[in-house]
Amino acid sequence: MKYFVIGDEDTILGFGMVGVKGRQVSNESEADAAFKEALSDRENGIIIITERIADMIRPLVEHYIFTIGFPLIVEIPDRLGKMQGKPGIRELVNNAIGIKLQ
Repeated sequence: MKYFVIGDEDTILGFGMVGVKGRQVSNESEADAAFKEALSDRENGIIIITERIADMIRPLVEHYIFTIGFPLIVEIPDRLGKMQGKPGIRELVNNAIGIKLQ
């Protein structure tokens, strides 16, 4: 199973340093193409996408998050930080396991 990351230059560089391949995108059409590229490789088990990029192609991302079980789609903050109204990783974990972590 492989990872694939879609995001800004800093995100791609950071993940690339640990061997994760991905695509740098800056607009909706590039985001759409990168997401479809990631989905086309059946070895990609986890697609990591920054929140701001995911918002550019929100209907497509939500289709795969809510209707397709594989690959796993994970949204992360980019270099500018967490977006307003998005739950943090701690809140997501608390909701997923039903236990409040401190």
